[in-house]
Amino acid sequence: MDTLIKMLSLPFIVRALVVGLLVSLCAALLGVSLVLKRYSMIGDGLSHVGFGALAVATATRTAPLVVAIPVVVAAAFLLLRLSVNSRIRGDAAIALISTGSLAVGVTAISVTSGMNTDVYNYMFGSVLSISAGDVTLSIALTAVVLALFVLCYNKIFAVAFDEEFARATGVNAGFFNSVSAFLTAVTIALGIRVMGALLISSLIIFPALTSTRVCKRFLSATICSAAVSAACFLAGVVISFAAGTPTGASVVVANIAVFLAFWTVSIIRKAWGR
Repeated sequence: MDTLIKMLSLPFIVRALVVGLLVSLCAALLGVSLVLKRYSMIGDGLSHVGFGALAVATATRTAPLVVAIPVVVAAAFLLLRLSVNSRIRGDAAIALISTGSLAVGVTAISVTSGMNTDVYNYMFGSVLSISAGDVTLSIALTAVVLALFVLCYNKIFAVAFDEEFARATGVNAGFFNSVSAFLTAVTIALGIRVMGALLISSLIIFPALTSTRVCKRFLSATICSAAVSAACFLAGVVISFAAGTPTGASVVVANIAVFLAFWTVSIIRKAWGR
């Protein structure tokens, strides 16, 4: 309790908690459908694109999110188009764009200011880099994601489980895939400030995989994923503050622990025939 009181007395910690919890919620809601469609690695690819964009913004002394969000959104739509209309398979397209973006970012930094503290923070995350503008963007993003999920739940469910059947029943799967790609891109761009480019994809993958260990219905898996994601982020921040460990890494460690716990529960349930 004393640790929590100390944390909440620091404005930068409060901003990091607000942004991190909201981004974790959005990533969890989007992550279940991405994992079910076996397209979860798009988060990893877009995080590398985000790092490249933030590195270029740092090198050119431009506002980071002003550069990062449009670039990451464009990369998300490019990946979506490549996976549908190109001979390059989805995993190859992600690898192509992510490694290329990393190379551009590292090159831009190396020929200007060098690998400074800002670049380190973009790679591994830093609660000190969260601004009031990030909080506003996170609140807006969360409102959009929640509205989309509530209003379009049935169609999102149909596209996630069987896209071809959804198209046959008249669902505009292309539109929902585009909306999902856009929201994922913005979530990644905002989350990099807290989690870092190397760890942000864990917010999409771990909670979804954890919830599906014990939940068999799409709605229950999504709700469980959101709860797990928020709880693990809060636990990671507390661990980071108390132990002096990096925030992003602490959040991932918390996710790993919960995943192993849920996995153990699923094994026990199978052993008991439930």
